[in-house]
Amino acid sequence: MLWSITISVTLRAMPTFFSRTATHHTGAMIFGSDNHAGASDKVLSAITAAYQGAAPAYGDDDYTRGGVESIAQAFGTEVSAFFVSSGTAANMLALSAMVDPWDGVVCHHQAHILLDESTGPSLFTGGAAMLPVPDRTVRMTPDQLDSMITRLPSDAPHNIRATTLSITQANECGQVYSVDEVRALSDMAKSHGLSVHMDGARFANAVAALGVHPSELTWKAGVDVFCLGASKNGAVAAEAIIFFDQSLAKDFSYRLKRTGHLTSKARLYGAQFSAWLADDHWLELARHANAQADALRTAVDDLEGVRSAWPCQSNESFMVFNKELFAALLEAGVSMYDWYPNALPEGTALADNEVLARMVTSFATTDEHIERFVETARGIGSRL
Repeated sequence: MLWSITISVTLRAMPTFFSRTATHHTGAMIFGSDNHAGASDKVLSAITAAYQGAAPAYGDDDYTRGGVESIAQAFGTEVSAFFVSSGTAANMLALSAMVDPWDGVVCHHQAHILLDESTGPSLFTGGAAMLPVPDRTVRMTPDQLDSMITRLPSDAPHNIRATTLSITQANECGQVYSVDEVRALSDMAKSHGLSVHMDGARFANAVAALGVHPSELTWKAGVDVFCLGASKNGAVAAEAIIFFDQSLAKDFSYRLKRTGHLTSKARLYGAQFSAWLADDHWLELARHANAQADALRTAVDDLEGVRSAWPCQSNESFMVFNKELFAALLEAGVSMYDWYPNALPEGTALADNEVLARMVTSFATTDEHIERFVETARGIGSRL
């Protein structure tokens, strides 16, 4: 009983941590995270249908097979795919199949695997280190990667051996890497003998922003192992670990089992992915989230006491707020996070009365939510 099947198809056209405070308000103005949104009706209906009656356990069912088939179809290539319930689990398990305990994973200085997965990546890999590129820019460049790898000491067995590059798409700073940028990073990594992992928790938003085929941003651009997230974009709890280099998937079912991620009623995942990917539903949801982020960023340009910190292309936006305005907005029921100040690009800084914040839109964000936020911010600003 395995979680994975192999499908062949034809292609169709360490920083300092800062606290994050968020209100959890049941009304509108929810910009804390796309994780706060519910699930799409299509996905919920698929879950309900999947649990009417019995099916084999541990992924040996038609729903799981259908989910993997849907992924292979969407990416236009042969894949081995496995399902888990969280993006953190997906990243940690994927990396565990790519590195040895004495290895290092090179990543952006704001990477989720570095800042937001506790010591999980090191735990699951048996001790591998996360190695952040030190340059404080909102996206990684091939030159930065080359410089980082070149500077690493290589006196075996005394030093960490860098063997994997991890790219997040869309990344933790709201940036979307173009096809050429992903390929350039992958080419640079492989010129140094590194394999390539991609954290795609918001991959749908990247594909929607660029309007390209998902294959162009993944296996065609040199990505070996890919974590595709659905939870932030209309699913309940559904993440896929996709092996384009299928040799790395050997014995992966054992990794799932020994870490407690071999779910018994696994049809939960396959049913969600099949519905989510069908008829480009995942991209429809992501396009809406991206469009609402664009609307939010445009609206902020006309507000006093808040400005965009840097241009973004996905459904994440980063704003610099007057501290009094930020605190008052939280009190008024706006859900958003204050963010790591060291995410700011090199050479930029906050004033004493400013705070960096992240605002995220989702498939469920409405025009009314944004309008209410703008009205609330204007009202508070007029009293400050």
